Amino acid sequence: MEALILVDIQRDFLPGGALAVTDGDAVIPIANQLQLHFDLVVTTQDFHPANHQSFAANHPGKQPGEVIQLDGLDQVLWPVHCVQGSTGAEFADGLHMDKVAQIFPKGTDPEIDSYSGFFDNGHRKATGLGDYLKEKGVTKVVIVGLATDYCVKFTALDAKQLGFETVVVPDGTRAVNLQSDDFDKAIQEMEAAGIQVVHSEALLNG
Repeated sequence: MEALILVDIQRDFLPGGALAVTDGDAVIPIANQLQLHFDLVVTTQDFHPANHQSFAANHPGKQPGEVIQLDGLDQVLWPVHCVQGSTGAEFADGLHMDKVAQIFPKGTDPEIDSYSGFFDNGHRKATGLGDYLKEKGVTKVVIVGLATDYCVKFTALDAKQLGFETVVVPDGTRAVNLQSDDFDKAIQEMEAAGIQVVHSEALLNG
């Protein structure tokens, strides 16, 4: 059984959003096309409380992009984004949700960030996604969404670590690119971990 995981295709990560990913809306048509080829589709949702400690605004004098120590972990500080109940946390307009079987919120604990759809950044708590997929008999996951160099990468690495055959669709992702080569580095890191990188055209025509 194969599942499609949509990672954080939310308004705040699209052009004009609070943490806009360049060209982020380009992933939407690819995500919609791929959904038609899967019996099981799930999505992750960045879903922060307003007092989340990954927000630069919650650290006087700090700016987005700076790195601090948060509960023993390096933490990149971000603009306020995907706050629970805000329009920015909503899924993107145009993203088909009718085939989505389950939504997995993440980043809900104010004291620790969660890039991965499976665990927080310290692997202290699980979101339930891994157990859900295993209960459904899923052995292979295909991942698209935002952003390549953070939530997509860490979701893929955790999927692989949990024993799923893992595929990332590079043209169905876009990167934050705090550094200009972060997209390329993320793809290389995933490939080095044994994750397959397959363009959507090959999946849609396969």
